[in-house]
Amino acid sequence: MAVKDYDIRDLDLAEMGRGRIDWAAQEMPVLRQIAERFAREKPLEGVRIAACLHVTTETANLMRALKAGGAEVALCASNPLSTQDDVAASLVAHDGIPVYAIKGEDTKTYYAHLEATLAHEPHFTMDDGCDLVSLIHKERRDLLPGIFGGTEETTTGVIRLRAMAADKVLAYPVIAVNDAHTKHMFDNRYGTGQSTLDAIIRATNILLAGKTVVVAGYGWCGRGVASRARGMGAHVVVTEVNPLKALEATMDGYMVMPMLEAARVGDIFITVTGNINVLDAQHFAVMKDGAIICNSGHFNVEINIPALETAAREKRVGRPFIEQYTVEGGRSINLLAEGRLVNLAAAEGHPSAVMDMSFANQALSAEHMLKHKGQMEVGVYPVPEAIDQEIARLKLEAMGVRIDKLTPEQERYLASWQEGT
Repeated sequence: MAVKDYDIRDLDLAEMGRGRIDWAAQEMPVLRQIAERFAREKPLEGVRIAACLHVTTETANLMRALKAGGAEVALCASNPLSTQDDVAASLVAHDGIPVYAIKGEDTKTYYAHLEATLAHEPHFTMDDGCDLVSLIHKERRDLLPGIFGGTEETTTGVIRLRAMAADKVLAYPVIAVNDAHTKHMFDNRYGTGQSTLDAIIRATNILLAGKTVVVAGYGWCGRGVASRARGMGAHVVVTEVNPLKALEATMDGYMVMPMLEAARVGDIFITVTGNINVLDAQHFAVMKDGAIICNSGHFNVEINIPALETAAREKRVGRPFIEQYTVEGGRSINLLAEGRLVNLAAAEGHPSAVMDMSFANQALSAEHMLKHKGQMEVGVYPVPEAIDQEIARLKLEAMGVRIDKLTPEQERYLASWQEGT
């Protein structure tokens, strides 16, 4: 592969990356079965896929599966801090996949990498956050006639896609992988819950037991973070704008209050809302000395970092991944991972076992859209129920879990209306 076909930190990291990719594969039995079938059947033969995803060991196994299915894949990072440089090197050196990703790349390089990925003229997009799709619609509309579909991995991206569809600017069909039951109920909850706390502990080495952890947002990610924080002995406060989610959090046993009240009592703040300025100037003004703030949503806009910069009298690096701001009264506020996805920037992201299902959805959704090429109107689609159910079945089988099956009598009963009280 020529040098112009990739842009990574160091090709010499490839051997280390391959070992970690293979280790992750052991925890991804569903994707492995799909990859084995893809290798036999080649359902993606000749399809060019542009993927904008976190460049991790799990993503590497998805790229391998797609290539086994006959696809030509090009990959770039969906976040400047989420790339694992050894993984990027291994994909280039051992799998012949063009990768454009360097951990810590600046914004200019980040968008140059998106453009380099699109230079492969994809037929299909695989996005995480909708940056790739957005760039195509804004600047590379010449590619649209050749694109038959795409998938979107995360909540933030699905929100953006639905906004595009509502504005009637979306130009091709996209499957919302994030909304599959085998994705959001497990990846968002168990993956985000574990990996977020893992990252906070790695970055700070603090004891969570006895601390007050404020979780902004009680969607699937927020549920997972709150649950894991409570499990480690923290007092958990939830902030919400949705009355149903706030009610659920209350009945799940958490304290629920507005952020301005929570800001006065919290020790650690974690945003998982997908919205802007969830932590803002008025909150920084009343936080405790030593407060830790971080974000596990897709973009770094959930924390108003410019407002924090304005309020700060001094800023220094406390330790890797911690920027310590000294504000009024000599208080310190500690920002983790530049406000970016803390679980990927300061740790390794979700465990492989849960990404197994998320990326199985990606692979099978790509296959589904190719089978129905030209038949799907422009819009945002759910993952077909049959795919969701099959992934759940395969995961249970891999875990050695067996379940019951309806008897013919039970099936007839559920399909009837005659029998009553």
